[in-house]
Amino acid sequence: MAIPIAYNFRNLVVRKTTTIMTALGIALTVAMLLAILALVDGLKTALNASGDPLRVVVLRKGSDSELVSNFDRAQFQDLKFKSGIAAGRDGQPLASLEMITMANLGKEDASDVNVNVRALLAVGREVRPKVHIVSGRWYEPGQREMVVGRMLAEQHEGARIGRKIEFGRGYWTVVGIMDGGGGATDSEIWADLNQISMDTQRVQVLSSATLQAVDAVAAKALINDINNDQRFDLTAKSEQEYYDQQTVNATPIRDVGLFVAIIMAVGSSFAAMNTMYAAVSRRAREIGTLRVLGFSRGSILLSFFVESVLLSLLGGLLGCLLVLPLNRLSTQVGANFATLAFAFQVTPPTMAIGIVFAVVLGAVGGLFPARMASRKEILTALREV
Repeated sequence: MAIPIAYNFRNLVVRKTTTIMTALGIALTVAMLLAILALVDGLKTALNASGDPLRVVVLRKGSDSELVSNFDRAQFQDLKFKSGIAAGRDGQPLASLEMITMANLGKEDASDVNVNVRALLAVGREVRPKVHIVSGRWYEPGQREMVVGRMLAEQHEGARIGRKIEFGRGYWTVVGIMDGGGGATDSEIWADLNQISMDTQRVQVLSSATLQAVDAVAAKALINDINNDQRFDLTAKSEQEYYDQQTVNATPIRDVGLFVAIIMAVGSSFAAMNTMYAAVSRRAREIGTLRVLGFSRGSILLSFFVESVLLSLLGGLLGCLLVLPLNRLSTQVGANFATLAFAFQVTPPTMAIGIVFAVVLGAVGGLFPARMASRKEILTALREV
């Protein structure tokens, strides 16, 4: 005969102070784990939202990012007429020659952060139709004007409309805020390619090219064609693959966070174990009485084990509540020498991981005390005070 689970609930309520303290310890461990997972998920979501399998990024061979790639205009003139590239509204190939450099916002808002400046022509915006202006307007070609990503503008006062950013040979005016759907574009500054290249004295040597393929088959063929073309010292990959590779920035954050969470988990597991050992010692007569009433050793072991799991489950639920305010909270990390803004992602699967993690802690912490409770002799238990 099994001991009713109401017995376990009653014990947790009666010993509410011990229950709350132990549950809070577990909750902090779970919250720490979930915060790290939410940060990593947010970073991956931001980078994955940036990639389109039909867009092809072309870099200099050996380069792992646009920022460190060199790409000259002469190569682009030959590249943009390759087969498989879609045509734009004007009938010209949807091939965007671009340059990536960095600007520092520290002079304006004392935050001292580096941000990516993407210089491109009008075709570059046509290649990315989902990017749109939410406030202000697009920059005018030939003018010292910039458009800033939405999340960048939210986090830095110096990147808002009307503010001036010191860059290149002078100051540039922010004239618009753009929304890239939560991708890396929301952390970038866009400006006119020709004006940027003159200011930085990089008229011929730029960074990369972005090509829009007709379809998935054409995209794959285009990538193979560029990679195998001996005339170019270039490498091509889908934009989706390119941004997937950038998620390597999340790996150290995740690993360090998981290490800290494991250390805290060991402490929380011992806390749960100590709580249950204390409960076994205080309730020795209860255990003896249960045995006299006919409950088996297995029933007592299961009862104390379930009580430990319930205690840890409470801690897991509290941990989920503690981390919920982080959901959609904007933050930023360094990515390829520049700042990438993104939002924490606290999703139901993430919270489920936290609850399972808490239950495992409770199971580990409650097994040995439950075993000790089940092995108590009836007469010995009844004599204990």
